[in-house]
Amino acid sequence: MEQIQQLQQWVDESGYIVFFGGAGVSTESGIPDFRSTDGLYHMKYHYPPETIISHSFFEKAPEEFYRFYRDKMLWPDAQPNDAHYKLAELEQAGKLKAVVTQNIDGLHQLAGSREVIELHGTVHRNICQKCGRVYGMIDILNSQGVPRCFSCGGVIKPDVVLYEEALDTGKLQQAVEHISQADLLIVAGTSLVVYPAAGLLDYFQGRHLVLINKTETAKDSRADLVIRDSIGKVMRQLRA
Repeated sequence: MEQIQQLQQWVDESGYIVFFGGAGVSTESGIPDFRSTDGLYHMKYHYPPETIISHSFFEKAPEEFYRFYRDKMLWPDAQPNDAHYKLAELEQAGKLKAVVTQNIDGLHQLAGSREVIELHGTVHRNICQKCGRVYGMIDILNSQGVPRCFSCGGVIKPDVVLYEEALDTGKLQQAVEHISQADLLIVAGTSLVVYPAAGLLDYFQGRHLVLINKTETAKDSRADLVIRDSIGKVMRQLRA
């Protein structure tokens, strides 16, 4: 395929690749996309998902929050797919310098990636709001109702950016630094409509911007190459 050959050429020529990924990267691992037709936004629940996973709802109705969170946002059996593994391979080869992700599932690290900037946090870290003790995903899955700290009894909160909460400025700054130094930026599996994450593309000054997404995005016209295909299928064809 001509587009893959073009992307391969740019990968070969590049020394500082950054990958910026959204929910579409993990759908091939069986984790639903929030905004796809069969994603979380279209599932029936007592409240809309964007209401349930908001800061004010967590404070007001933590039990209902956790019922949804355990049921719909924790995927303990999910495994990395071809895209995750290829990115880890590109990093090992010294080509890829960072993965910037909007995902909270930890699959990039599970596949072997080391420099992963998790803009929206991770389900694998859950913090007692009283004493700061950290708990893993399995601790939350094994708990009942609102999980409480073994040490002090405080309420545990996922280290995930909820609606109404700001992104971590330190992580945003890391992402900006990597993207501004990149010569090749590969953006995949994101609609590029959610800010401030979508605004990160404005910091890219490198040679080639590549978008891999099954549907049109808000930034298609800015890209040097747009590939409408499965991310895993595209990535596995690349040589590190």
